[in-house]
Amino acid sequence: MKITFYGHSCLGIQIDDTHLLIDPFIRQNPQASHIDIDAIRADYILVTHAHYDHTLDLEFFAEKTGATLISNFEIVNHYAQKGIKGHPMGVGGSWEFPFGTLKMVPASHSSSFLDGSYGGTAAGFILSGPLSTIYISGDTSLTAEMKLIPEFFQIDLAVFPIGGNFTMDVSEAIIASDFIKCNRVLAVHFDTSELIRIDQARSIGEFSKRDKELLILPIGGSLELD
Repeated sequence: MKITFYGHSCLGIQIDDTHLLIDPFIRQNPQASHIDIDAIRADYILVTHAHYDHTLDLEFFAEKTGATLISNFEIVNHYAQKGIKGHPMGVGGSWEFPFGTLKMVPASHSSSFLDGSYGGTAAGFILSGPLSTIYISGDTSLTAEMKLIPEFFQIDLAVFPIGGNFTMDVSEAIIASDFIKCNRVLAVHFDTSELIRIDQARSIGEFSKRDKELLILPIGGSLELD
């Protein structure tokens, strides 16, 4: 499993020959201006909630690649009216896809489209691939529900927002990693604006003090899981 960070909360995940794109927001992120969007492949697009900074490039990539959208019912239905094919899910639901199994889990956050219309329930995903299992929390606060995750899954990597203000911050992400029993965290949702600015070195150090690893990838950078 190869994971590429495209800035903010946007990730590309490659599992064998299948490409997933998570929360596509690239073209209007100045920090990601060097990313060659025409080189990005997508067979599936996973969306955690409807906010513009997670959906702005959804239509572009869906039309370019023919990818299948996976999200909550309201988001899938919204884009179905634009001709985009989708697979709707609900919190607590699971489905076995060709690339692995997805479970949609709760996230504590709002969800609305740019015009203010309702975007369904914000959520996260647990992706169980052939060799690794990752938890993509979506935009969320720290919640006690996270304690249920290790009852069902052994998480190899957690993808957490750490910028604060709109989501949990570094100190809460550390506790979240305790809740899910995973000491390896990939940071998202930070430094895109002043409201979510972090001290990267200090954040990495705070995790390290607790024998945990915080991974902060450069935009365009990748990591591989066994």
